[in-house]
Amino acid sequence: MKKNIESIRSDFLEKVNQVKSAQEFEALRIKFLGRKGFIQELFSSMPNINPKDRPKFGKQVNDLRKEIEKKIEELKAKFIKKKSEKILDTTLPGRMPFVGRKHPLTQVLEEMKRFFLHLGFSIADGPDVETDYYNFTALNFPENHPARAMQDTLFITENILLRTHTSPVQIRTMLQEPPPIRIIAPGRVYRRDTPDASHSPFFHQVEGLFVDKGVSFADLRAVIQEFAKYIFGEDIHVRFRPSFFPFTEPSMEYDFNCIFCRGKGCKVCKYTGWVEISGAGMVHPNVFKAVNYDPSLYTGYAFGMGIDRITMLKYNIDDIRLFFENDMRFLQQF
Repeated sequence: MKKNIESIRSDFLEKVNQVKSAQEFEALRIKFLGRKGFIQELFSSMPNINPKDRPKFGKQVNDLRKEIEKKIEELKAKFIKKKSEKILDTTLPGRMPFVGRKHPLTQVLEEMKRFFLHLGFSIADGPDVETDYYNFTALNFPENHPARAMQDTLFITENILLRTHTSPVQIRTMLQEPPPIRIIAPGRVYRRDTPDASHSPFFHQVEGLFVDKGVSFADLRAVIQEFAKYIFGEDIHVRFRPSFFPFTEPSMEYDFNCIFCRGKGCKVCKYTGWVEISGAGMVHPNVFKAVNYDPSLYTGYAFGMGIDRITMLKYNIDDIRLFFENDMRFLQQF
């Protein structure tokens, strides 16, 4: 019994030093550790061993198996190392490490934050999942307003929805803080839109609110104009048009002259020379009443703008879907 075990050990130690190739290595492994190898034959012979000697015999076979497995692993490591040394050319120059970079939307948002923080605004935040009250009712949306329709709003329940704008943050802030208030509220918003080059059901928005005594429409115009110059340069022009929003009165929409054609007319601006940015206006008295502000004492303005649209204009991007595809060929350009 012991003689047979020692014979197999000696045979293995002799042959393991003669292995020169991967094929010889695999043949050796199968010969000693395979399902029909020498070690398995020893275990199969256990029934023929005297029951009193079986524990001792089993231990010796196990010790031999572990010894062979260890040698096999060492030999395998040598072959792997030799193979990698053949593949690796140490004379080649090293590869530049991949450097991560901020998403273009993040870069533009940080630039926008710097501008408004410099003007004394603070940053406010609110939940993406909102109630009908904060998203519509407190913002003076009538019950039959089109924006409440299912084709525009993603409702979770009858009164719970994914916010369609960041304006609910205005209400939450005014309910918690007394005037004066000067905030911006960047965040994600959701609409029932079919994705295409200029629309997405998920996009980003920055809401602005300034409430104090004596705040005027002229203050709002000045902030929008200075913001446009800060982001796009001194040669940018801003156009203001009368409009209607339930939560502002008077209301306006504002456009920037087309960055792509510089106002000459192209497909992007539909040959008008102008690109619509967003809406703004003076906070409606009904909104102040909803948050227990005295509309005879305080005035304020509110504005909103899409971060995605600003980024598209700034970097001449013609498809909003590129922001969400995570294509490194696109992202590495920024």
